[in-house]
Amino acid sequence: MSPRWNPHPDVRTGRHVVHNLHVHLVFVTKYRRKAMTDTMLTRCEEIMREVCADFEAELKQFHGEDDHVHLLVHYPPKVQLSKLVNSLKGVSARMLRKEYDTHVRRYLSGGHFWSGSYFAGSCGDAPLTDVRHYIDSQKRPT
Repeated sequence: MSPRWNPHPDVRTGRHVVHNLHVHLVFVTKYRRKAMTDTMLTRCEEIMREVCADFEAELKQFHGEDDHVHLLVHYPPKVQLSKLVNSLKGVSARMLRKEYDTHVRRYLSGGHFWSGSYFAGSCGDAPLTDVRHYIDSQKRPT
């Protein structure tokens, strides 16, 4: 790297790439049932941190309520977001059902824990209008 480079803690480098990718994910319990407890949320965060580490991603922030969770994930460009989401939901559902079986069965049946859908929003440092302005201001070669 150039000596002029001041690395930002969120900017990662690879052999041929410099990236800073964040995504805001929201997972909702099946039928929006209020199945999560405080201890389950704590365990869910631990599980999701481990899954993110397997993908060389980092769970930056986690918060949840009794029927949904919010995640802020910093991930590399080689990771397919849909596969990351699949693993996060699948592994956490299996582990939470296994560890809190009697509690979960009171709220959810049929082997499902999370709703089939999810929210994913890209996040970055600059607002979209600034990015558009920056792209428009590039000088085309003549």
